Amino acid sequence: MDTEPDGEQTPRTRAVAGGEARLIPDIDRSRAWLLTVDGSPQSYVDLDDPAHLEFEYARRIGHLLDVAAPSGAPLEALHLGGGALTLPRYLAATRPGSRQRVAEPDAELTAFVTARLPLPPGADIALEAADGRTVLEEAADGSADVVVADVFAGSRIPAHLTTLPYAHQAARVLRPDGVYVANLADAAPFRFLASQLAAFAAAFPRTAIVAEPSVLRGRRFGNVLLLASHGRLPLPELARRCSADPFPARVEEGPALERFLRGARPAGDGEAVPSPEPPDGAFNIG
Repeated sequence: MDTEPDGEQTPRTRAVAGGEARLIPDIDRSRAWLLTVDGSPQSYVDLDDPAHLEFEYARRIGHLLDVAAPSGAPLEALHLGGGALTLPRYLAATRPGSRQRVAEPDAELTAFVTARLPLPPGADIALEAADGRTVLEEAADGSADVVVADVFAGSRIPAHLTTLPYAHQAARVLRPDGVYVANLADAAPFRFLASQLAAFAAAFPRTAIVAEPSVLRGRRFGNVLLLASHGRLPLPELARRCSADPFPARVEEGPALERFLRGARPAGDGEAVPSPEPPDGAFNIG
């Protein structure tokens, strides 16, 4: 059941398929909310400013969406994972007219979020209560300018969204200059990241990663964005924007990725495993 407290800026909770979802108000921004599921931060939304991206990894995806096409041009986007719909809201605000599909299997979570944090009027965002890979496999060839994968079951990425067949499906759905971006999480010795790089390098001619230097140097567990494309990746402009963030990130491609690969091979559907369990305190909040 939803908690229905008095006053808009009061935490709200609901039991959803993935656990207990909470919307926690940000006392510094009048209509901004943090979504957590079982204590793990999932999304942050400012209803007054949907272009505001609080999480650093989301800012980096926002930078990629900004440089993926000429400024303001609408995109066809497929989002695997919904959360509080932060990035679909961002794209609707920064590229009006974009057509977006969002695959989020937790229908209770989507209902909780959209009841409390409604989507902006006129936004062309289709919500589907379905598994991301299922929606990806059903999408038409060359139907997306961008595929954004941000799927976590609790604090881990499900195994079926980490395989070589999955990477080939993403390659099939993207247009020639389209971009795939996934939010991953790993730490040294980067076995999970290596398997993902191997899978997407087998499906795409160009790949890159984006992360904070401390993560790339193996000093801590953290988010790593994986990028892939058939054609161009707008890396110079992306690198400039990421380096100017409050928590600067580095973009790496080509030979620089070899130190992460280290002979890794992509996983098939029968052998894949979820992303590693984060250490205590890596992402959870009290």
